Amino acid sequence: MASWGKCFDPNGARFGIPTYPWRYAPDGLATRRQLRARGLRPGGQPVAGQILRPRYRRGPLVAYLYRLDKALPVRPMTPGRRRALECAMRARRTCPKCRTDAGYVIPASLGLCIPCAYPDDQ
Repeated sequence: MASWGKCFDPNGARFGIPTYPWRYAPDGLATRRQLRARGLRPGGQPVAGQILRPRYRRGPLVAYLYRLDKALPVRPMTPGRRRALECAMRARRTCPKCRTDAGYVIPASLGLCIPCAYPDDQ
């Protein structure tokens, strides 16, 4: 288990990049989710640091940090991108066996809609 002391490496001597414990990142750095909440994206910048959160059974959770001053605004949704996303989602909802729109994303574990995967249950 990673403790607070093991996660604190602001100079990057141990992990290669500045590392902070969970909820102790300095101002000016943000995760991808935090950037997105502000309407920003990393914009190709390198990772500026990381946050480690200890877990008991597996290794620590890692969240990469990016500089706010180098972040770019999120690209606007264009009509072409919207059509492409709608087409991709339609393909995820279409059963390959019966070719109908299931109305939900077909589970990858089944590969078919529920009625086609379990025909005896109907």
